[in-house]
Amino acid sequence: MIADVLLTVLAPGNLAIIAAATFYGCFVGAVPGLTATMAVALLVPFTFFLDPIPAISAIVATTTTAIFAGDISGTLLRIPGTPASAAYVDDAHALSQSGRARTSLFVSLLTAAIGGVVGVLILMMVAPQLARIAISFSSFETFWLACLGLSCAVFVGGGTVPKSFASLCIGLAIACVGIDVAVGHPRYTFGVPDLLDGISFIPAMIGIFAFSEVLRTVQTLDKPKETLARVTEPVAEAIGNAFRTVARFPSTLARSSVLGTLVGALPGAGADIAAWISYALTRRFSKKPDEFGKGSLEGVAAGGSSNNAAIGGAWTPALVFGIPGDSVTAIAIGVLLLKGMTPGPRIFIDQPELTSALFGSFLVANIMMVPVGLLAILASTHILKVPRAVMAPVILLFSLVGAFAIAGTVTAVWIVLALGLAGYLMEQNGIPLAPAILGIVLGKIIEDNFMISMIKAQGDFMAFFDRQYSLVLGLFTLALWALLILRAIREMLRAGAKEKRKGVSA
Repeated sequence: MIADVLLTVLAPGNLAIIAAATFYGCFVGAVPGLTATMAVALLVPFTFFLDPIPAISAIVATTTTAIFAGDISGTLLRIPGTPASAAYVDDAHALSQSGRARTSLFVSLLTAAIGGVVGVLILMMVAPQLARIAISFSSFETFWLACLGLSCAVFVGGGTVPKSFASLCIGLAIACVGIDVAVGHPRYTFGVPDLLDGISFIPAMIGIFAFSEVLRTVQTLDKPKETLARVTEPVAEAIGNAFRTVARFPSTLARSSVLGTLVGALPGAGADIAAWISYALTRRFSKKPDEFGKGSLEGVAAGGSSNNAAIGGAWTPALVFGIPGDSVTAIAIGVLLLKGMTPGPRIFIDQPELTSALFGSFLVANIMMVPVGLLAILASTHILKVPRAVMAPVILLFSLVGAFAIAGTVTAVWIVLALGLAGYLMEQNGIPLAPAILGIVLGKIIEDNFMISMIKAQGDFMAFFDRQYSLVLGLFTLALWALLILRAIREMLRAGAKEKRKGVSA
């Protein structure tokens, strides 16, 4: 059977499909505002004409490459291609500004490939065991897991704890717009029908990162001393730096890849939470935690490997129980059903060639992503040669067009402009942007699972600690909250002492 699977996966026709999907995913992922989910959704009509294995191979290759390609716009333009990329976009963009854009992108590429391979190897070995844990997760565990992700956002925010928490609250407030999940009543829509479904995180992310970056660029056009680095290191030097970086952080890559796979296997979690938790843990154990948020290659490596490892993990509950781990696997399940196959516990017995081919396609796609990603990086870094006076209106144009294309309404354009101005004012006052994005992404998940849990528990909050996994996650999250409060108190005392010394010296 192994020989048959290899012949199927490595057949010229299947390899050509994987190669085409890899180029396609790289292109879509690199365009600001276009996500891996959209890339896969647009691919579905073409899978109607493919056999099951080539169809799944195309979806896997597109997803794998699109997740990595999201780092390209994040590094060069500070516009994360995916919400998961927001965890380390400040590090990647800071490296780009210092003339090390290619190094940062090559590190993202290599660590994404490593994380993807580790993820699929873990998936091959322990898929049923991971799925058994994933299927036992209820709304209680999902609530605590999302809270843990939000806590990590505050923990690794670029500013102080109060300012990171303020950014998170801004994101959660934006996530409250729309229909109340419990009573079905509109909230903060101001009579605008387009806001009944809430504010999509894509226009929000484009506005907070892209439009605010345009405003900062315009502000410094007449200040030549503050011009950005318009050159980047030679290709050979960048590749050498990337390999040395990967060799320097083996424990970081191993930890982030395993953690990304485990978190990705939990339904509803996905790469977003995995990237933030991995980034937070890496900063906690790093020998140079002060560099995080200011251009840390270790932070880029942790986030990049965790992102792609989570893709493999998300297929675990999808294959074993037919429960999608994220939106991409939900589309993939639909494709399998259209092909007359039903994911579930018996798929490993009834159709072992399908699961084996899936694993093989994952490995081939991650390997093929390296040369394709290399070409994409070499092509994209020429953006740095464009003068800022030209780049600013181009970024603004793409931002507005992208937001309108995603939502199909003019309201999305106003959201970009409003949140872009808010993001600009936040950074002017030292409030980090990344926690706000995670608040928008996870706010709805937290609210939905909290209300569902409270309804099931009939208002008894102690029910959040009744189950084994929810107890562990809850206690860990509460301990992290206590640590954040102590850190905030320490920061305030330090600031007060500093002001006192200033008064004495004056």
